[in-house]
Amino acid sequence: MTHDHDLVLRPTEAQIAAALNPPAGRNGGDLVVETLAALGTTTVFGLPGQHALGMFDALRRSDLRYIGLRVENNAGFAADAYGRMTGEAAPLLLSTGPGALTSLAALQEAAAASAPVLAISSQVPTAGLGGGRHGYLHELPDQAASFRGVVKSVHTVRTQSQIPSAIEAAWKSALTAPHGPVWVEIPQDVLLAETSIPVVTGGDAFPEELPPRPELTAVAADLLSKAARPAIIAGGGVVRADASGKLKQLAERLQAPVVTTPGGKGAFPWKHPLSLQSWIEDRYTTDFLEDADVLLVVGSGLGELSSNYHTFKPRGRVVQIEADLGKLESNHPALGIHADARLALQALLETVEERTDPSAPERVREVLAKVTERIAAQELTLEQQVLESVRRALPADSPSFWDMTILAYWAWSAFDAKGPNHLHSAQGAGGLGYGFPAALGAAVADPTRPVLAVSGDGGALYSIAELATARQYDLNVTWLIVDDGGYGILREYMTDAFGQATATELTRPDYVALAESFGVPGVRTTPETLEADLAKALSEPGPSVVVLPAVLRMFAPTHLDRA
Repeated sequence: MTHDHDLVLRPTEAQIAAALNPPAGRNGGDLVVETLAALGTTTVFGLPGQHALGMFDALRRSDLRYIGLRVENNAGFAADAYGRMTGEAAPLLLSTGPGALTSLAALQEAAAASAPVLAISSQVPTAGLGGGRHGYLHELPDQAASFRGVVKSVHTVRTQSQIPSAIEAAWKSALTAPHGPVWVEIPQDVLLAETSIPVVTGGDAFPEELPPRPELTAVAADLLSKAARPAIIAGGGVVRADASGKLKQLAERLQAPVVTTPGGKGAFPWKHPLSLQSWIEDRYTTDFLEDADVLLVVGSGLGELSSNYHTFKPRGRVVQIEADLGKLESNHPALGIHADARLALQALLETVEERTDPSAPERVREVLAKVTERIAAQELTLEQQVLESVRRALPADSPSFWDMTILAYWAWSAFDAKGPNHLHSAQGAGGLGYGFPAALGAAVADPTRPVLAVSGDGGALYSIAELATARQYDLNVTWLIVDDGGYGILREYMTDAFGQATATELTRPDYVALAESFGVPGVRTTPETLEADLAKALSEPGPSVVVLPAVLRMFAPTHLDRA
C-alpha cells in the first residue's frame, strides 16, 4: 500500500535544468531569502549590520519587501504585529551581538502573546564559534544561549546546505500552536560565501495541528452540559486560533456568560447578552466567576492580569483549554486539555448538550450594572470621556496597538474592540515602546485600513525614531501620545505605596514640532477636541501624530477592596 507521505514529487525537466545551472553571483544570503519566499513570505523586517550584510545584499535580488526600522527592538515589535495580523511567521533579520540582543524585549513580548516571529540573525565567522574568545566584533561566547529562555526554538546553522531546512523547521515551530518567536543564527562567512546550491523553490513547512484528547473533551462536555451556572473566560488563544465564532456558538448553546482577558479582547461580542465584557480586574466579575460551578477557561493561563492579580479563587470545577503545555493547570487545578482552542471548541460543539437558562442574561446585566456604579463613584469622568472619544474616532474595523500606559489599562477593561484581532497591547511581557512600532507592522500587513497607536509620553520616547520609518514607507498610522509629564502609572504606584514618587518625571520634547521635523503632521489636542482631531488624522493617508496633554488616573484597584 502506498501512503501519501511516501509519494515524492518528481522534478520537471525545466526544474532539473535550473537546478543544474544555478545563476551566478548568489551567496548564502540568497538561500535565506529564497527559502523565505518559497515558504510564502512577502515581507521582512529588520536592521542591517556588518555580519548580516550577505542577507541584506540578497534582498535586492529577491522580490521580498523589506521594511527597515531604526532600532532592532522596534523591528521586533513591528514583526510581532505583522504576525498577529496575518497569521504568518514574520521574518526579522538581525545582525550579531548588540543588534541581536537589542531585540530580546520584543521577542519576549512575542513569546508572551504567542506571536509568530521568525528571527534570523547573523553570527561571527565559523572560526569564532564554540565559546572561545577570538576577538571578533560583536562576539558572544554563546549567542544562542541569550535567546533560549525567550523563544520557542533555536536553530543554529553551520553550513549553507543547512540553511533551507533550518529556516523551514523554524517556520514550522513558529506556526505550531502555541504560536511564538523562534531563533535562527547563521555565521557571517556562510552568508557571504558564493554558493552553487540550486535556487530554493520548494517550501512545505505546514505546522502540526494540536487536537484535544477525545476522552477529555467528552468529560468537559458532560460537565458543561450538566452545569447549573457555567461561565467562560476567553483568552488570547481564542484570538490566535481564529476561534471567536466557535466560542460564540458554544456560549449560546450553554447559555454561559463570557468574560474576555486583555489578550482575548474582541473574542466575544461586546454587547452580546452573555457578554461580561472585559472587566476582569473587578471584584464583582471575580465573584461571579468564582461562583460558577463549571468554569471553562479557553486560551488563557490565568496569569496575573487574568486572575485579578491572583485573587481569583474558583470554587467550582475548572476546565482549561490551553495550547501552551507549561500553562496548563499552572495556577489552578483543572481538567486540563492541551489543545488548540479552535479544535477543542469544535470538539465541544459536537458533543455538548444544549442548556436553557433564561436568567443568564439578567445575571450578566446585574454584574455590569454593579461595575458601572463602582466606576461612576470614583469620579473618573475625564478618563471615560477620553476613552469614548478614541472609540468613536477609530473606525470599527481598524486595529489599535497600545503601549503600557494608563489609557491602555483602561482599554483592557473598558474598550470595545469591535472584533477579534483588533486590539493589541504589550500586557504579555509588559515592556515599554510597543504601541507605535507594532502599529507600523500592522499598517504594512494591511495598508487599506488606518491603524491607531496609543502611547504615554514616556513610552513614546522609546520609539520616537520610528517616525522616520513611518514617513519613509508612508504608513497609515496615527499615533496618539498622552502627555502627562512622566511615567504616569509608575507615579501612581509609587505615590500609593510610598507617599511620593521618585524617578518618574521626564523632560519631554515638543512632540508636535518633533513629528513635523520628520515630515509627519502633528496636532495638539484637548479632551474636548480629541474625537474630531483623532478622526481627522485617521481619515488622512500616511502617518500622523496627535498629542493630548492630560493627566489621567486609574480606577481603584479592585483586588484590594474585597470584602
